[in-house]
Amino acid sequence: MTRVASEARGVDAAAPLPVFDDACAWYGPAMRDRDDWVHVLGDDDISEIDAAVARAIEADVDLVTMTAAEFPLPTLARRLAVVRHGLLRGPGVALLRGWPSAQRTLRESATAFRGIGAHLGSALSQNGKGHVLGHVANLGLDYADPTTRGYQTTAELRFHVDGGDVVGLLCVRPSRSGGLSKVASSTTVWNELVRRRPDLARALSEPVAFTRWGEVPAGQQRWFALAPFQAHAGRLVAVLVPSAIAKAQAFEDAPRLASSQAEAIAAVQAIADEPGVRLDMDFRPGDMQFLCNHSVLHSRTAYEDWPESERRRHLLRLWLACDDGPALPEVMTTRFQGRTASGRPNGINVPGVALVAPLEPV
Repeated sequence: MTRVASEARGVDAAAPLPVFDDACAWYGPAMRDRDDWVHVLGDDDISEIDAAVARAIEADVDLVTMTAAEFPLPTLARRLAVVRHGLLRGPGVALLRGWPSAQRTLRESATAFRGIGAHLGSALSQNGKGHVLGHVANLGLDYADPTTRGYQTTAELRFHVDGGDVVGLLCVRPSRSGGLSKVASSTTVWNELVRRRPDLARALSEPVAFTRWGEVPAGQQRWFALAPFQAHAGRLVAVLVPSAIAKAQAFEDAPRLASSQAEAIAAVQAIADEPGVRLDMDFRPGDMQFLCNHSVLHSRTAYEDWPESERRRHLLRLWLACDDGPALPEVMTTRFQGRTASGRPNGINVPGVALVAPLEPV
C-alpha cells in the first residue's frame, strides 16, 4: 500500500494516489444481490424487543444514557453483533426491517431504536441542542439560512457523511412522495475518481473549510479545515458534507475553495449517484438503516409531505461511537469532532448544553 499522510492533508502529494480493494469497496447492483446486510426481524425478534421496551419504560430508563444492559436482547443481541461487525469491518451498511412502528407509540419506537442502538455503540449529541435522539423532519426552515441543517427541510440532500462512527435512521412514517434514501461506498467513489480524474482526486486530498452551523465546541472556531478523503491504516476515510463546505465560504477568515475542489465535489456527487455505483432504499415504516460514516456516503431525494401533521414524514436518528471502530487520523477528533474517553469521534458538544432525548421534532 502506498504510504500516505495521516494529518489534515489527506494524501502525500509526492506519492501515487492509492486505490483500495477491501470490504468497504462495493457497487450498488452487487449489493442488491447480497443478503448479508438486510436483516428481517421475525416474530420472536419483535417479541424480544417489545419485552425490552416494556421493561425500559416501566423502569423509566433514561434514553440519553441507556446502555445495552438496560435493554436486554438475549437472542437478538447475537445478530446485532454480526450487524456491528459488518458496519465497522465490512460494507458499512445494514438494514433492519420489520419493526411494526405503525402499531407502536412513538415512545415505544424511540425506546426500541435507542435500545438497539445501544447494542451497536454509544449515543452522541447530534446538534447544538444536545439531541442524543434526533428527528429528521420538515420544520419549515429555510435551507438557505447558514444555520439551517438539511434534515430540517424537505430539500434534496447531496451525498454526505454525519458525525460519530455510525449513523442510524428509523422510519416512523414515510413521506407522501419522494425522500428516497441513496447510499454509496465512499471507497468506491474515491477509486472511480482516481481512475477517471486523478487531478480531482488529489484536489480532495487537500483540506477544505467546513462550517459548524453555529454549533461550536469548546476551543474550536466556527469553521474547521479537513481533507474530504484521507487514507489511514490501510483504508480510506471520508469526511464530505457539501452544504457545510459551501456555507463555510461565507466566512471571510475561512480558506477559499479552489475551483478544482469545487469541480471535484461535483464529480463525487455525479459518480456516487450513478446507478452502477449507488444503492437505493425506499424506506418502509419501521425500517432501521445503519451506516458507517467513514466508508459510506448517504443522500436523499427531495420529498413532498402530507398536509396533515400527524401523517408527515418522520425519521428518528442516532449518531453512535464504537470503541473498536476503524483506526482514524488524529484530525478526526481534533478538528472535525471532539473525542470520547475511548478516543472515538464524539459528535457535537456545545459548552453548557445538556444532553437530551426529545420525543418530538424541535
